[in-house]
Amino acid sequence: MHRLYVHPLPVRIWHWINAFGFILLIVTGVQIRYIGLINIMPFKTSVNLHNLVGFVLIANFFLWFLFYLFSDKIKVYLPELNPMKHFRESFRQMAFYGYGIFKGQPNPHHVSLYHKFNPMQSMTYQIVMLLLVPIQIYTGILLWDVERFQTGVNLFGGLRVVDTVHVLLFIFFSGFIFIHPYLASLGHTPTAHFKAMFTGYEEIEEETEGH
Repeated sequence: MHRLYVHPLPVRIWHWINAFGFILLIVTGVQIRYIGLINIMPFKTSVNLHNLVGFVLIANFFLWFLFYLFSDKIKVYLPELNPMKHFRESFRQMAFYGYGIFKGQPNPHHVSLYHKFNPMQSMTYQIVMLLLVPIQIYTGILLWDVERFQTGVNLFGGLRVVDTVHVLLFIFFSGFIFIHPYLASLGHTPTAHFKAMFTGYEEIEEETEGH
């Protein structure tokens, strides 16, 4: 077992701000959505906190984007351009998650400095970070001040469409909050990946050194 530094400090800071921010957005979002049924905090407080955390995460997103855009770490997110290779590797990873892990088989993905995501993670994070998060940001800003951004609301299809998209993505991200920790627990120990997001170092099994 050896240690590999794959999570730079800016990425770790972004990750934990994002994690706690998402939880606060979910809690306050539920309060706002189900006013009268769920009373976690005063309604006005939940709205103000939701807006504040939302803008913090918007700033956090752009810090993440600029960090990767202007550093060599962007290689982490570069897609596999060979469709057949991507399909084969994704299928192997899917088989591992669905069957192999329960049989004690080794993870087919081997972490390296510029290859820390397996094919399924890579595809998922590209969709989430470059498509779904920007849409959620945009719809959130429109809902923050409907009158000011009425033109944008109309171009998006109207207030009902904006609200529906925002809520559907809210449901998706709520599910992601539960799935992500589970997948993170599938390292060589249940806490290995969690520790790595504090220290920056992933513990790599010796058999992966040649990869």
